[in-house]
Amino acid sequence: MGRLIADKYKEWEAECEQRFQQLKANEEELNRIFIDIYGLQDELTPEVEDKDVTVRRADLTREIKSLLSYAVGCLFGRYSLDVDGLVYAGGEWDASKYVTLQPVKDNVLPLCDEGYFEDNDLVNRIVEFVRVVYGADTLEENLAFIAKALGNKGNTSREIIRNYFLKDFYADHCKIYQKRPIYWMFDSGKKNGFKALVYLHRWDADTTGRVYNNYLSPLLRTYAQQIVQENNVISGSSDARTVSTAQKRLDKLKLQQEECEKYEKNIAHLAALRIALDLDDGVKVNYVKAQTAADGKNLNVLVPIK
Repeated sequence: MGRLIADKYKEWEAECEQRFQQLKANEEELNRIFIDIYGLQDELTPEVEDKDVTVRRADLTREIKSLLSYAVGCLFGRYSLDVDGLVYAGGEWDASKYVTLQPVKDNVLPLCDEGYFEDNDLVNRIVEFVRVVYGADTLEENLAFIAKALGNKGNTSREIIRNYFLKDFYADHCKIYQKRPIYWMFDSGKKNGFKALVYLHRWDADTTGRVYNNYLSPLLRTYAQQIVQENNVISGSSDARTVSTAQKRLDKLKLQQEECEKYEKNIAHLAALRIALDLDDGVKVNYVKAQTAADGKNLNVLVPIK
C-alpha cells in the first residue's frame, strides 16, 4: 500500500508546531524568571512574539523543495534510501550502499522542456524516486501534491515539476549552499534547449565529454528529426488548429536547435580538454576551471552563480 506525502507532511507540520510551542513556552518562562529576579514587572512582559522564536514552523513549499533536493541527491548517490546521512562526497564509491534506488551511472541528469531522454531525463527520474519511496498506487496523487506546493505553471503535475527544475531549482540550490553549489547545471541558454545537472563530487576528466557525447549531440539529432516531423504535419494537414500548433512548436524547436548548435562548440572544446578538478580547491575555483578554454577564456557553459 502506497503512502501519501500529504500525510507525511501533516505529521511533520504537527511535530514542528509542537516543537515551536514548547520552545516559545520555555523562552517565556525564562523571561518570567528574569523579570522576577530583577524586579522588572513594570518594564517588561514575558511574552515572546512568534517571529522571535528561534525554530521554524513547517512550510509546505520549502519542505517540498527540500524533498526534491534530497531526491536529486539520491539520484547522484550523495544520499541513499538504504543508508542514513551523507553517503558519498568523494573518495571510494561503494555500490553496495544503493539497493532500493540506483544512482545514475554517468553522473549526468539531462533536462529539457520536453522529456527527450526518457528514462535518463531528470524529471522522469524524480517521478521514479517518488514511485519507489511512496508507492506506485499513490504516485499520481503524490505528484499532484508536489506540483501544487511548487505553484509553477503547467497543465499537468509533471509539467509543473519540470518547469520548477527548468526555472527555479538551481537558484534555490545556490541559495541553500550560499553560492557554493554541489550540483552544477550545464545550460545552453534562455530557450531551454539543453540543461544537465552533474554532481561536483563525482566529477572526473570525462564529465563534460559525457554531457557532450551522450546527451547534447543526440539531442541535436532529435531536434532535427522533430523539425522534419513538424514540417510534415504543416504541409500535410488542412486543419488550421493542427497547423497552428505545429507551427508554434516548429518555431520553438528551431530556436532551441540554434541555441544548442552555438553551445555545442563550447562544450566540444571543453570536452576535448578533459578538465580534472581538485575538490580541495573549493567550488569557486573549480566552477571557473571547469569552463575555461585552452586560451584562458571562460566559455560560460554552466549557469552563472549570482
